[in-house]
Amino acid sequence: MTVANSVSMSQSIAGRYAQAVFDIIKEEGGLDDLARQTDDLQNALDESSEFRDLIASPLYSRAQQGGVISEIAGKMGLSVTLTNTLKLMSQNRRLFVLPQLISRLRELIADARGEVTADVTSAVALTDEQQKRLTQTLAEKSGKKVKLNTRVDEGLIGGMIVKLGSQMIDSSVRSKLASLQNAMKEVG
Repeated sequence: MTVANSVSMSQSIAGRYAQAVFDIIKEEGGLDDLARQTDDLQNALDESSEFRDLIASPLYSRAQQGGVISEIAGKMGLSVTLTNTLKLMSQNRRLFVLPQLISRLRELIADARGEVTADVTSAVALTDEQQKRLTQTLAEKSGKKVKLNTRVDEGLIGGMIVKLGSQMIDSSVRSKLASLQNAMKEVG
């Protein structure tokens, strides 16, 4: 099996679980709680190497994974629907798709709210005013509410890269220098 096939399969598995959770919770009117819980799960994954090991390692039994998931869900205050889904995923040895599940849930929630997420990489941290202006500009262009995911990459030298859906705007100094270098190669 190729890497592309395993990624596609993981996204497919996660997509089915995410759609089921989303549909049930949306019907119950709990999208705001689901959004918070999804963020909490992502933070737990980001902060805990033990949690990442638990969902990825085949060394843990189904029972061990299920027990730890129940404990984590209880401490995090996850909904019954989300908790039961995570338990089912552990029983079916599907916890390894948790990052894709979180990603897909975020997409479904954003779509239901009429939101879009823009990934912004800048050479220096953006000020609150810069983030506000960028959010407003992107909202005007997309016609949706925009949520920014920002990160700093000092290798850009200056400027920023903005990814909004399938569009990418690269105004970084690094890319401009690369373009200039390519143009000089063609001349010489």
